[in-house]
Amino acid sequence: MARKVDDAVFDDPDLVRGLIGWDLQDRYSVTSYRSAAAILAQRAPEELAAIRAILEGFWISATEIRSPGGNRMAATGRFGRLAAARGFHQEVRIEADLLIKLRAGTGAGAPEIDRIVREDYIHNHLVDFWKGRVAFDYEWNSKDQTYDRDLYAFRSFFEAGVIDVGVIVTRELSNGFFQSLGNCLDKDGNETARTVAAKFGASTTGTHKLISRIAAGRSGGCPVLVFGILPGNITAA
Repeated sequence: MARKVDDAVFDDPDLVRGLIGWDLQDRYSVTSYRSAAAILAQRAPEELAAIRAILEGFWISATEIRSPGGNRMAATGRFGRLAAARGFHQEVRIEADLLIKLRAGTGAGAPEIDRIVREDYIHNHLVDFWKGRVAFDYEWNSKDQTYDRDLYAFRSFFEAGVIDVGVIVTRELSNGFFQSLGNCLDKDGNETARTVAAKFGASTTGTHKLISRIAAGRSGGCPVLVFGILPGNITAA
């Protein structure tokens, strides 16, 4: 019997939790693609410890969700400060030219007869955070096409030999959860007529949209670890 693609490329959840020593299951879901958790644990334990510390210290309040700000709300800045405190560089871009050499003959000393430089062969792909062998992105309320950009950036960093794994933190919150928060607030803290559920529409980010893109191979061979923000990570104030 043929196996589903998901069975072949996504790792066993119990094994994943064991590898990363996870104790925040009420606050985040975790999904590992192509042994991302094992690679982090074995090849980048310092970066894994830093990511765990960031996630342990990160909370979002219901008031922040109800307030204006979108993907740049106060919690996003707070996440960035936590990452910086753990040694992650922010807004890291990769750029590269490709040098092509042509040689006549098959021997080790075959003479070079031409060379071509393809400028901007890798051009300006951006990750939110980078440290060591890990690229790390945070997405709260962008258009879901942002995931394509993130995964392609991971792929570029990975294929260039810069990273071993990519990590994305995004939300895993249902429409029912957003409905439970009632109406949005304006910049002065007054309640508006718009509902929070309407603010977080069908075209914005969520783990189900990210994981379907990963399953489709959008990150190429780059292993990816996904943390989904759960209702347990949302405080009342």
